[in-house]
Amino acid sequence: MRPVWIKNAAQLVTLAGENGPRRKEAMSDLQLIEDGSVWIENGEVLAIGSTSELEAAFEARAQEADVVDATGRLVTPGLVDPHTHVAYGGSREREFEMRLEGSTYMEIMNAGGGIHATTRMTREATENELVEQTTRRLDSFLAHGVTTVEGKSGYGLDLETELKQLRVMKRLNESHPIDLVPTFMGGHAVPQEYKGREEEYIDVLVNEMLPKVADEGLAVFNDVFCEVGVFTPEQAERILIAGKELGLIPKIHADEIKSYGGAELAAKVGAISAEHLLKASDEGVRLMAEAGVIACLLPATALYLREDAAKGRAMVDAGVAVAISTDCNPGSSPTTSMPLVMNLACISMRLTPAEALVAATINAACAINMQDKVGSLEVGKQGDVVMWNVSNYQELQYLFGVNHVHSVWKKGLQVVG
Repeated sequence: MRPVWIKNAAQLVTLAGENGPRRKEAMSDLQLIEDGSVWIENGEVLAIGSTSELEAAFEARAQEADVVDATGRLVTPGLVDPHTHVAYGGSREREFEMRLEGSTYMEIMNAGGGIHATTRMTREATENELVEQTTRRLDSFLAHGVTTVEGKSGYGLDLETELKQLRVMKRLNESHPIDLVPTFMGGHAVPQEYKGREEEYIDVLVNEMLPKVADEGLAVFNDVFCEVGVFTPEQAERILIAGKELGLIPKIHADEIKSYGGAELAAKVGAISAEHLLKASDEGVRLMAEAGVIACLLPATALYLREDAAKGRAMVDAGVAVAISTDCNPGSSPTTSMPLVMNLACISMRLTPAEALVAATINAACAINMQDKVGSLEVGKQGDVVMWNVSNYQELQYLFGVNHVHSVWKKGLQVVG
């Protein structure tokens, strides 16, 4: 593979610095280089700096490289989506109409729709059918500048289908350009066949599913939906601790619909991140900041459900490291557009354009333990790069609802443009 030399960028965002989650003022530090240049070799960043600096160092090797002129354009690290449900069967467009007619998320779910509907369709789909459907979504992520994606199971709710979802993600991680990081989420809901026998399902999850997933090495994280009508904080804690004992890092869907102690539980169990947090308490936010739990906020989901967004501005000010995500899923956020999510983070959660970009790159990478490889452009990290049809990062957030991607490189290989 030939080296890639991207040069003359109007603005190059490197995000160089602390290789960990950025908080408070650090969420505004993009480490910009005007007239920037980056040299990628063997899939990794070999050098980065001003164009004049790299010309002095590499001009003699220019004929070896694919030279890309980024004049007038913004160049950033590949975006990272730290929370998706990307591998599933079917779709649920009828529910969109039902919500517009007045049905709530939990009413649809309790009537057999929501997660349960996708569970039926995912159980029915073959592994190859799921690969085909998920590939289309991953292709769309790439087209929107996303080069790393976390994916959750949780649309099986039985051992066979949960393993099928995770094996689909393993196959795609090996065959698709995107890095696909797997999370086990058998704790997404109690399946309908266990209604009224919730503790029996948790026994199956803890004693059968989690050990099998860990034994096959199919997941890095273990997530649970801690919510009224789904799993109580006590049940969620049991599931997360069981996974932690097997080496799976805890994550938690917390305080999305009601304030339910999910943020507090995230801090208690040492979760790497807590997701949603629309109704998180001030005390829960304080405890998350103290424990170093990353807040993974999903403004497109709030918009789609017509709910107030999470209090991103207050969380940043409280010292919580904030990441953002599409929450790509068939029911409450069927989108793959991280650029839209960055726009919404500014509009509905009052993050600044710089904070939104940090939340979609290095902080998102930290939320899935990938910060050593992705999330910033630094020597030794993967050559995951996006060139945008705008000249600066403010313009990227200002021009709302437009995909400004010009071209994308993954590990130094051009995959878009």
